[in-house]
Amino acid sequence: MAKLVLIRHGQSEWNLQKRFTGWIDVKLTEEGVAQARKAGQLLAATDFKPKRAFTSVLTRAIRTLWLTLEEMDRVWIPVDKHWRLNERHYGGLTGLNKDETRARHGDAQVQIWRRSFDTPPPALDVNDERHPSHDPRYRDLPAEALPATESLKITLERVQPYWEEQIAPLLRAGEDVLVVAHGNSLRAIVKLLFDLSDEEIVQIEIPTGNPLEIGMDGAGELPVTARYLDADRANPLPDMP
Repeated sequence: MAKLVLIRHGQSEWNLQKRFTGWIDVKLTEEGVAQARKAGQLLAATDFKPKRAFTSVLTRAIRTLWLTLEEMDRVWIPVDKHWRLNERHYGGLTGLNKDETRARHGDAQVQIWRRSFDTPPPALDVNDERHPSHDPRYRDLPAEALPATESLKITLERVQPYWEEQIAPLLRAGEDVLVVAHGNSLRAIVKLLFDLSDEEIVQIEIPTGNPLEIGMDGAGELPVTARYLDADRANPLPDMP
């Protein structure tokens, strides 16, 4: 039975400051580093031995993956980094403190931007320095691929082709796979795997640095088991399909 492990990056500096991060590149805190190392230690204590790992092009996810693999003694495996696994782009909310944003726009509006499936925050102007067109890591991407804002629905539409073309085939071939990414890009994968409704997926919250181990059926198509390895920090899991 192939296993898929999903890890949301460890706590970042902007997580700690309660700021909307999205595609902005920020570092892990000391707590985030500790979470990443613990994730690797938890995985090292299992029989999980992936031959390949996947992550985004954002430092907080990449470094979480490095630290996890170091604890697993598997830093030598190939790692694929791709922008399609990036966090959801928060548009005009990027960099803003969440409490201050609630005070300015009201709890109800901020809750819609944060938790609705298909309502994105206000878009960034292309001339805004926070727009991804100003980041050298996206230099070779066509302009229409770069988001100025995203909802979870748009994030899923970005993640799904990469999942279907690069990751799902490995599971169908019986390989174990490790994916270290972000709260919303991982929620997109969870929605696809567990066939969750738009209403169900917005209730799913993936904790930082806690490996979600998913056992796949013999065909590598459907999840048959799911558990967080750090049971003390686990959030509710979706039911099996």
